[in-house]
Amino acid sequence: MFANFIEVFLLSVVQGVSEFIPISSSAHLFLISEIYQFKSQALMLDISLHLGSLLAIIFYFHKDLSNILNDKKLFLLIVLGSLPLIVCGFVVLKTGIINNFRNIEVIAWMTFIFAILLYVADKVEVKKKLENNINIKSIIIIGLFQVLALIPGVSRSGIIITAGRFIKFDRYDATKISFYLSIPAIAGASFLGLKSITYENFDFNIMILFSILLSFLFSFLTIKYFLIFVKKFTLNLFIIYRIILSFVLFYIVYA
Repeated sequence: MFANFIEVFLLSVVQGVSEFIPISSSAHLFLISEIYQFKSQALMLDISLHLGSLLAIIFYFHKDLSNILNDKKLFLLIVLGSLPLIVCGFVVLKTGIINNFRNIEVIAWMTFIFAILLYVADKVEVKKKLENNINIKSIIIIGLFQVLALIPGVSRSGIIITAGRFIKFDRYDATKISFYLSIPAIAGASFLGLKSITYENFDFNIMILFSILLSFLFSFLTIKYFLIFVKKFTLNLFIIYRIILSFVLFYIVYA
C-alpha cells in the first residue's frame, strides 16, 4: 500500500507540474511509469490525475471563466479552437494510431524539435493583446497547432504557446490561451477515459482521492507561479530543459 501511495505522489507531481508548462505531461507520465514500472490501476489513476488538474484550472480561473461565459464571442472562439484537438483526438484514440507514437524514440525527437520551435517562436516581436486581437483566424491557427500535442513529447501547453508567440501574442497572453484551451482538452480526455471504465470494474478508494487532491495542489501552484514566471522571464529555461532531456533520451535509444 505504501508503494502505491509513493507512485501516486510521484505521478501527481509530474502531472500537476508538467500539464501546464511546455515540457509535455504525457511524455513525462509515460517515461516515469516505464522507468519505475508502476503497477497502480492505470486508467482510473490517469483520469484522477487529469481531474485534479481540471479542477485546479477551473478554480484558479473561475472569475475569467465567468466572464468568458458572459462573452459569447470569446466563448465560441474557445470552442472553435478546441474542436480540431477533440475531433482528431477521438479519431486517433478509436483507430489506435496513437499507440504507434508511444515510445521513447518519438518522445526524444518531439522533445528536441519542439524545443527549437519554441525558441524560434519566442523571438517573435509582440504586436497583439488577447483582449483586442483574438479572432477566428488566430484561434483556428492555435487550434490546428494544438492537434500536434496528441504526439507524446510535443506538449499541449508548449505548442499553444509556440503558436501564440508565432502570431505575435506576448508570453503571458499565449500562456493564458493555453490555460483556457486546456479546460476542454482535459475535460475531453477525462470523459473518454470515464467512458472506457464503464466497461471495467474499479474501486473509488483513498488512493484515487489522494491522486485528485495532490494533482489539484501541484496543478494550482504550477498555474500560479508559471504565470508569474512568463511575465518576467523568457522561456529559455524550459527550452534548455527539453534539449537536455532529449539528449538523454537519444543516448538511451541510440547508444
